[in-house]
Amino acid sequence: MGVIAISGQAASGKTTVARELANRLNYRFVSIGELFRKIAIQRGVSLLELHRIAETDFSIDRAVDEETIREARKDNVVIEGHLVAWILRDVADVRIYLKADIKARSQRLSTRDGKSIEEALNEIRAREESNRKRYLVIYGIDINDLSLFDLIMDTTYVDARKVVDIIYDYAYNVLHNKGRF
Repeated sequence: MGVIAISGQAASGKTTVARELANRLNYRFVSIGELFRKIAIQRGVSLLELHRIAETDFSIDRAVDEETIREARKDNVVIEGHLVAWILRDVADVRIYLKADIKARSQRLSTRDGKSIEEALNEIRAREESNRKRYLVIYGIDINDLSLFDLIMDTTYVDARKVVDIIYDYAYNVLHNKGRF
C-alpha cells in the first residue's frame, strides 16, 4: 500500500516513468496531465489555451487538484502531474521530481506531439510560466522550491527504463521501510 507522487518539468518523462513504475509495483496509474488534456478537449481548446484560461479561472486547477487527492486516498497509486507532489505533500509516501535539459524536453515534445522543435520549445516555456504564476497565486506554492522532494532526477541523458529502475529501487525501499509494501 502506498502513494507515489511524480512531479516535474513538462516533457521530462513524468507520464512514461510513472506508468511503468505503476506497472512494476502493480499499482494504479493516474495522470493528472491526461486529465488536464481531457478538460481542454471537452472545452474545445488547445492545452496551451486551457493553461491561459486557468490563469483567471482557478476552478480548473482546484477541480484537478481535488481529483488528485481523491485518487491518492484510494491508495496503491502512482500519480503524475506537474503539481501533484505539492498537493499531496502530506499524503504521498514518496515524492519524486523529474527534470531535463530544455533541448531534450523540446525534442521529446516535438516527437510526441508532431510539432516543430520551435513550437515545442515555445509551448514548454509558456506552460511552465503559466503554471508558475497560477500555483503561486492560487496556493502560494513556488514550484522552483524543490525542498519537499525525496528524490530529484535529471532525465536528460538517462533512458526511461533506467530512470524507472532507479526510482523503483528507491520507492520500494522507502515503502518497505515504512511498512507500506
